[in-house]
Formats: sequence, structure tokens, C-alpha cells
Amino acid sequence: MRNARYIFVCGAALASRTAISGGMPSERAFNISDLYIRKMDKLNTVNEIHALQIDMFSLYTHEMAELDKKSVFSKPVTLCMDYIYYHLHESIPVQELARLTKLNASYLSTLFKKESGVTISEYILSKKMEAAGNMLKYSDYTYAEISSFLNFSSQSHFIRVFKKQKGITPRQYREKYYTFVTDERGNRQESIP
Repeated sequence: MRNARYIFVCGAALASRTAISGGMPSERAFNISDLYIRKMDKLNTVNEIHALQIDMFSLYTHEMAELDKKSVFSKPVTLCMDYIYYHLHESIPVQELARLTKLNASYLSTLFKKESGVTISEYILSKKMEAAGNMLKYSDYTYAEISSFLNFSSQSHFIRVFKKQKGITPRQYREKYYTFVTDERGNRQESIP
């Protein structure tokens, strides 16, 4: 078991590094790795670990295939997107992104909208909602904890925004996507879609 766990962790590290070098945002690659390692820690047989490893590699492969279909962005827009990924838990003013890219805030906003099709604030909100969705699917964090982590002014504000963006409440989203499976002993475990 110890060897299977060690090989799994090494495989997760290599898969995340390879995905990052292939263009996957590092935060996403590391989140996948962390989620699967936590899931692996709860498993009790080598066969379960091997099955989870196959599932993890399949997810990385699927997400990398999806990345190939997406547009390529200019360096300033890419810098902004990367900064946003790493700072979702903070307030992200356009002025900070302008300072980072050494561009005028107005020009940066126009460039970002032209290349991505959405405004900077819309992009930030969509990434916060994506992170919230992942936290609802893959963790037991409360709505208040998710709201606080993603820097919403209150839990009720987070719930309102989530419902507006996703069309359902965080509770409905979690009920729909957060599922459990049982292992061969009948113990309830989280499933990772």
C-alpha cells in the first residue's frame, strides 16, 4: 500500500507539471492533483488506488484536450488571467492589473474585452464561480467559508451571485454534483467526477 501511495503521489506531481507546461493554468493543475491525493489518502486497497490514478490521468487528458480548443491570448491578457487565478481570494482592482502589465487601465480593459469577449470584472466573477463550483463539488466547505475565501462581502451576496450565474443555488448545485460512492466494504466515500 505504501508503495502504491508513493507512486500515486509521484504520478500526480508529474501529471500536474506536464499539464502546466502544456498550458493548463497552474492553479487548476495543482487543485486537481491535491483533490486526487486527498481522495487517495482515504482508499484502503491497491486496486482502488490504481483505479483512482486512471481516473486522475483521464481528467488531465480531457482538460488538456479542451485547452487545445481555446484561443491564444496576448501576454498582457495572459498575465491578467494568471494573476486572477492566483488572487481569487482577494479584491482584484483593474488598476492592480494595469500596474502588473504596465498598461493604461482603460487600454487594458479594452484589450481584455477584445481578446476574451468579456470584461475583466465579468472574467473575475466567472473564475470565482468556477472555483466556488469546484469547492461545492469536491469539498465539505460551508457556504460561508466559500464566500469568505472568494472575498464576497457576505454569504447572502455569494448565494445571490452564484444563483444568478449558475441558475441554481449553491445548495442545489452541491446536491446535484457532490455525490458519494461506497467502497467494497460499504464505506461512504466522495466521488470525483
